[in-house]
Amino acid sequence: MQIRLKKLHPDAVLPQYAHGPQEDAGMDLRSVERVVLAPGVAQGVPTGIAIELAPGFEAQVRPRSGMALKHSITVNFGTIDPGYRGEIRVVMFNLSGADYVVEKGDRIAQLVVARYEAIEWIEHDELGESQRGAGGFGSSGR
Repeated sequence: MQIRLKKLHPDAVLPQYAHGPQEDAGMDLRSVERVVLAPGVAQGVPTGIAIELAPGFEAQVRPRSGMALKHSITVNFGTIDPGYRGEIRVVMFNLSGADYVVEKGDRIAQLVVARYEAIEWIEHDELGESQRGAGGFGSSGR
């Protein structure tokens, strides 16, 4: 699949698979500038890129597990809709007790492109039976 991409900043880096598309679902997104994340604060970090997705596709911005484990830095899951043409910004949260510096060029999130189906709701008075039924949180016994 090919996706049109526009660099909005001369130092922007195209999303890249770390181990190739056969092994990785997500591509690394990189910061295009140095940003200081204060503790307990959410901040949008620019990537310097915009993309053009075909109808029926979305791009999901996801956290990088190593940043969360090593530095208590996480990313708000985000959806890029096919009609959006603006800069991809990554909403980052510093859950630690000290400032965290994102350097220009740092890998800050993953981008996963996925197909989706447009749906139409059909309201009914009853839903079909299932083994689980209405069992919610904790219903599996764990």
